Amino acid sequence: MDKAKINELEVDLFLEAIFKRWGYDFRSYARASLNRRVALRLSITGLERVSEMIPLALHDQTFFESFLADMSVTVTEMFRDPSVFKKIRETVIPKLRTYSRINIWHAGCATGAEVYSMAILLQEEGLLERCRIYATDYNNRSLSSAKKAVFPINLIETYSENYIKAGGKSSFSDYYQVGYDSACMVKALRNRITFANHNLINDGVFAEMNLVMCRNVMIYFDRDLQNRTLRLFSDSLVSRGFLVLGTQESLSYSDCNHEYESFEHKERIYRRLAHV
Repeated sequence: MDKAKINELEVDLFLEAIFKRWGYDFRSYARASLNRRVALRLSITGLERVSEMIPLALHDQTFFESFLADMSVTVTEMFRDPSVFKKIRETVIPKLRTYSRINIWHAGCATGAEVYSMAILLQEEGLLERCRIYATDYNNRSLSSAKKAVFPINLIETYSENYIKAGGKSSFSDYYQVGYDSACMVKALRNRITFANHNLINDGVFAEMNLVMCRNVMIYFDRDLQNRTLRLFSDSLVSRGFLVLGTQESLSYSDCNHEYESFEHKERIYRRLAHV
């Protein structure tokens, strides 16, 4: 067996140890991205072989939590891809107005930037008071940060520009309070958001959702895991509910493709068909 195959075997055993010990299943992640992250942790740890990290994965919780952070997708910003939020405002919101109660699920919410973006949008459209936003992630560090609703002040200029491009109707400064070198989102936004630990690989559905947002998460999954995740979303959505994916993601080759219509193709906004 050559060196590359041995390394792949070691990665397989390492992931199996993580799964058996902690219940987190990364075995269906896209291999190239996965290998980069395992290699990064190996370099940080200062070991030579992946197999040397297996005892750490089994016995050292601090090591495991560090690896978990490595695997978590935390790249995000408020009103990221402003055109997506603009389309949600212009075309999805009018459909959501017909409901007396609106449930929204942000899956893989990271540090919460896009969750608070949605809360601002709903506030401006007069819908926030009848909404409950469920924001989930498997990374407890990210969830803890998201709950605090505090963002570096040096990012606010970019966030404000995104807000304007997304069709913002007020001043972005209305939605945060400045303290030292940080900006904290106002309490009215935070009150409508429920944060929870949820693992897309192992955990169940969030029932009766009108809108599911999962952007730039599934690009790290292999095809089988993408299909399982999309099935989870479909089972969570009400009839005619909306699914919003990342701009590099699509339903085109998924097992669930026949259950949706493309509502806004460029922005990857889909609507579940009524007869499903």
